[in-house]
Amino acid sequence: MENKIKNIVNENSRDMVESIKAAVRINSVMDEKTTTESMPFGKGVDDALRKTLEIAESLGFKTVYKDGYYGYAEVGEGEELIGILGHIDVVPVGDESKWKFPPFSATEEDGYIYGRGTQDDKGPTIAAMYAVKALLDVGVKFGKRVRFIIGGDEENLWRCIAKYTENGEEIPSMGFTPDSSFPVTNAEKSLVQFYLRGKGSKELSLNISGALNAVPGVANYTGKLADKLVEKLDELKFEYEKDGESVTVIGKRVHSASADKGVNAIERLCKALYEIGVEDDVVRFVAELSDSVGSKILPNCIDDVSGTLTFNLGELIINENESVLGYDSRIPVKYTIEDLENAVKEKAANYGLEFEEFDRLKSLYVPADSKLIKTLVSVYEQETGLEGTPMSSGGATYAKALDNCVAFGAMFPFDEKTEHQENERVDIKNTIKATEIYALAIYKLLKL
Repeated sequence: MENKIKNIVNENSRDMVESIKAAVRINSVMDEKTTTESMPFGKGVDDALRKTLEIAESLGFKTVYKDGYYGYAEVGEGEELIGILGHIDVVPVGDESKWKFPPFSATEEDGYIYGRGTQDDKGPTIAAMYAVKALLDVGVKFGKRVRFIIGGDEENLWRCIAKYTENGEEIPSMGFTPDSSFPVTNAEKSLVQFYLRGKGSKELSLNISGALNAVPGVANYTGKLADKLVEKLDELKFEYEKDGESVTVIGKRVHSASADKGVNAIERLCKALYEIGVEDDVVRFVAELSDSVGSKILPNCIDDVSGTLTFNLGELIINENESVLGYDSRIPVKYTIEDLENAVKEKAANYGLEFEEFDRLKSLYVPADSKLIKTLVSVYEQETGLEGTPMSSGGATYAKALDNCVAFGAMFPFDEKTEHQENERVDIKNTIKATEIYALAIYKLLKL
């Protein structure tokens, strides 16, 4: 039976690729300009949600659309429900000039599909749907129901999954989200996003905004200090580009869960501004205290389960009315959100900055000896020959929304991680292999 399932996955693979491309072509960055009561996250997100449900229906699922917040697609019979959680909203594209192809063109080249959402999370979600499709095609008996829960606000405030719970929808007894890496992630750090607000400045104007959960790859300054700024950037050996009075500091954009592997352009800009005499409170706070692991905020914040604290500055706004810093932080599971918040508040007060929490998510931990983890690991090891010890992560996936739910793929350890970056892309061959793993894992979960 297992070989038959894998054969069907490969027979359906071309259709799967085309379905992924159809979803990726929709710009589903949350757009407040097009939000309405029936489209709470904007038209693009709504279009992508409807398209994904349309794809699911074509594969044999019964689908439900819920007021633009979320939808679900279900197949099977029985009392027990297995949940597979995915999302179709995406982060902004960043510097579009750095993309090899337009970010929503879903261009296929040399065995890859390029486009925002190919890795995070349209590609993996649709791959998992095709895994279930393969089970249907070979006549597997579904003694449990399998439900894909598809949200539209994962990259922001999770209002989609909150609405799912608020509406009293059925909660799965177990499940996974294909929104991370193999083998399996059974521990996720807690997350807190917050703002630090100051009084503003009449001397300095900056507007560097973006997703809090991405390390900013560029930070622009325009003004009379351009020449002095460039001298200091040269001295600090920070990369930049200059055009008249406009200076763009260059960093390295990565997901904030891996902030210590990126280069934060806003931090570099603030350090240079501070060293040429800019006295704004938020600039001084960043220059003196801000780094990717919060070493001067909560020193030595690390544990043996989930690793080190990450502390990402994703937004900086300074104008006459206000100064704002926006942070995203991932906290090791043996520490609490309050541990970090109390430390930030204490430090921020010394700079005249007020703390304002924007969002928080609890940590996650599912024991490695649970039936769910043992099943997923066994399939992964069987199909790859690789070691499948469960991992921890700083990522915040939908797995946190449910008990007995974990992140499972879809990226392999040898894949290049390009989510939240320019030139996001997915390897088609590896996506097919991930789909085989999903099909066999779901097949075994149905028999537990």
